[in-house]
Amino acid sequence: MKPDKVTVEFAREEHAVHAERICNLIYESALQRGTGIARRSNDYISSKITGGKAVVALDGEKLVGFSYIECWGHGDYVATSGLIVDPEYRHLGLAGRIKEKTFELARMRFPYAKIFSITTSLPVMKLNSRMGYKPVTFSELTDDEEFWQGCKGCVNFDILQRNNRRMCLCTGMLFDPGQPLPANNAATPYLMLLKNKISKIFRIKH
Repeated sequence: MKPDKVTVEFAREEHAVHAERICNLIYESALQRGTGIARRSNDYISSKITGGKAVVALDGEKLVGFSYIECWGHGDYVATSGLIVDPEYRHLGLAGRIKEKTFELARMRFPYAKIFSITTSLPVMKLNSRMGYKPVTFSELTDDEEFWQGCKGCVNFDILQRNNRRMCLCTGMLFDPGQPLPANNAATPYLMLLKNKISKIFRIKH
C-alpha cells in the first residue's frame, strides 16, 4: 500500500459503519501489547463518530486507522484516546497523521481546554512531545469520575485502584493552551518509558 493513498479526515456519520472493525482493532492491539487500551463498545465508538468527535484514516473504503476525543470536567479537559492503526499500515507515519488531526479536532472543538493523553505507547509519547504535551502526574489530569471509570476495561485497572488513582503503567501527558510550548526534548518519551518500567519492576518485587 502507498501512504499517500490513505486519507485522514474528521469522521462523519456515514463512517459509523466501521465501528465494529474499530472495536476489534482496539481489542487486538491490547492483546498484542498486554497493556493499556480499555475496550470500547460498538455503540460507544459510533457515538464518537456521529457526534463529530473522531478521526478516521481510510484507504478507499477500508478503515485503517482511528482516534477520538472526549470532553471532561465541564469542558475544562479534553482527552485524546483510542489511537489505532491497522497492523498492515503501521510504520508508514500514519499514526502521526491521525494524532495531529485528532489534536486539530480537539483544539477546534474546545480551544480553551487542556488536552491530555494517558498511554503506555512510546510512539504515542513521542508524538505527544512533538506537539507540546508534557508529562504530568495523574493529579494534574481531570478528576471527573466518569473518565476514570472508563479505565475499567483496561487489564491494568487493578493497579490504578491499588494506587488510589495516583499512578498506573500509563504515563499522563498534558497540553495546556495557556502555557508556552516547552522546548522539544527528544529524550523525554524514552525517560518516561524507563520510569514506567522501573516502577513496574518494583511493584512486581513487592
